[in-house]
Amino acid sequence: MTARILVVDDVHANIKLMEARLMAEYFQVLTANTGRDALEICENGQCDIVLLDVMMPEMDGFEVCRRLKANPKTAHIPVVMVTALDHPEDRVKGLEAGAEDFLTKPVNDLALITRVKSLVRLKLLTDELRLRATTGRDLGVEEMLDPKVIGTQREKARVLVVDDRPSSYERIVKFLAVEHSVAVIPDPHEALFRAADEDFDAAVISLSLSDFDSLRLCSQLRSLERTRMLPILIVSESDQDAGVLRALELGVNDYIRRPIDRKELLARMRTQIKRKRYNEMLRDSVQATIEMAVTDSLTGLHNRRYLDGHLAGLFDKALGREKPLSLIICDLDRFKSINDEYGHDVGDEVIREFAVRVRKNVRNLDLACRFGGEEFVVVMPDTDIALARIVAERIRLEIATHPFIVKDGAAQLPVTVSLGVSTLESANDTPEKMMKRADVALYNAKRAGRNQVMTEAA
Repeated sequence: MTARILVVDDVHANIKLMEARLMAEYFQVLTANTGRDALEICENGQCDIVLLDVMMPEMDGFEVCRRLKANPKTAHIPVVMVTALDHPEDRVKGLEAGAEDFLTKPVNDLALITRVKSLVRLKLLTDELRLRATTGRDLGVEEMLDPKVIGTQREKARVLVVDDRPSSYERIVKFLAVEHSVAVIPDPHEALFRAADEDFDAAVISLSLSDFDSLRLCSQLRSLERTRMLPILIVSESDQDAGVLRALELGVNDYIRRPIDRKELLARMRTQIKRKRYNEMLRDSVQATIEMAVTDSLTGLHNRRYLDGHLAGLFDKALGREKPLSLIICDLDRFKSINDEYGHDVGDEVIREFAVRVRKNVRNLDLACRFGGEEFVVVMPDTDIALARIVAERIRLEIATHPFIVKDGAAQLPVTVSLGVSTLESANDTPEKMMKRADVALYNAKRAGRNQVMTEAA
């Protein structure tokens, strides 16, 4: 796993030292001597992680971090502040500026590389989601990380605390309850089940559970589908460096040492929850993109692309189970005259209402699609030709006997529909042949005077 790491420091010797450490792990290293150069490199999308010195002339690291996190184009880039400052207030200041972590000089090589690798994994996940979202459609993804946008979501996050020492978890709850809803579960086994069953936004796990390996719990949470993306923050003692490094390797998001500083805990939790919600927004937008690709925007039914992708599967399943499969092609009669006389807005109203009536007259397991224009297809698993004809006739009657109300009730239009029905004939049949037979039947219904149901045998 490699990545592009931007090292920002106004001292050349510091840059060279950090560069050597990172290149030894085969990271690509970029450097900047000033905050302004760093901002430009990040905005041009040239780096994955920023290692940022605090004490710099003109613009210090805190200001650089604030600007990175305020810019929707760079807000998703993890920032680690590297500095000689070691007071809790300095850490909190860096975290509140948006930094993911705050490492104190001289930086332990193992701690540095482990933390960078951990953040690279998170960055790669975010990048993949961003790519999927933006390649599907222009979502304005850069605007999605705007704090105002994320702030419109539910403010109180649900935090799971796993700690079996009352003196410890009572302090954690006291700190977190100011901003979040907190559930304490001392038993790790119960905590695992609760995390999988309930909708938590983050977990805080003590690294000092008395009768259970805390890292085992972290590993189990990472292995379950429901909790794989749950942010995990571990609480460690000052002498548990090895455990912290192992936790980061397992995919734990962050850590805090005892004695716990209230402001630092809250700041770290805000960072994790903000990133989680950002990734959730990306996943939702990816799902919306997928749905848009296979859904007809006018009717809400599946579109031809979806039909083309799923008809073959339904066909093979019916053959394998030796079950019947039928389909109906529906075409509104003289639809062009509706558009010509009343306009395309009214035509759209008719199409939408027709889709509603089709959906009302078929089962949930049936596949109803808008094939194009005023033509619709219904695929019916476990349905023979006789039953398919009954369904088609029911649709025809529904359309013919109830005028379409349009123009907000100002007009009623008589509408009819012609339908062609076909069914799976034999093991040598194909989806294309079924579609062709239904299309021929539809053509015959049109030629015979419209407002009819017809079938076409092989």
